[in-house]
Amino acid sequence: MNDKFVTDVEMPSHEVMVTAFLISVHPVTWKQWNQVTNQSANFDDLPVTGVSFQEATEFARSLDARLPTEAEWEYACRASSSSLFPHGARLEHSHANYLYDESGEEVGCGGLTPVGTYAPNDFGLHDMIGNVCEWTADLWHPSYVNAPCDGSAWIAGGQPAKRVIRGGAWDQLPRTLRASWRDWAPESARWDNLGFRLARDL
Repeated sequence: MNDKFVTDVEMPSHEVMVTAFLISVHPVTWKQWNQVTNQSANFDDLPVTGVSFQEATEFARSLDARLPTEAEWEYACRASSSSLFPHGARLEHSHANYLYDESGEEVGCGGLTPVGTYAPNDFGLHDMIGNVCEWTADLWHPSYVNAPCDGSAWIAGGQPAKRVIRGGAWDQLPRTLRASWRDWAPESARWDNLGFRLARDL
């Protein structure tokens, strides 16, 4: 796979055997958040943002769920594809919500869109790329050296209070919407481009 944007944090390439799991069709929405937390907001089908890692984890536990591991997230995103993006080698603006093209020109809508606005990947999952970055359960490691090969959350030896985020967001470039792209956020982050989805053991 020819990927001119690959970085050291995405290497080395390694094989992972992921155990069967369930993952939500789209990121948690404000409507879902409000139903569980008894709060009120008028954003309904927009993905919830401004939620710290701990808040997202507690929300998941309240529903007998959890955050996906980084390996589970990528497996779900790729949907059996080995291409740069879930939909193929190129990212079209009809595939996902992002703001800039690679030349820096604004091509997006400049804000969040309701979940399900864009077509799902081959697993039927919406917004795996774009709209919001997503928390995963893994602590941040700056490479995949010694990463677990069973799809479990990598929490041994990671950088404290930093969690892996995946997926890219509405205010970013296509290169951050690649299926392999990874970055980190402090566990306390409450960003307007960072949300989460739920997972559960099968």
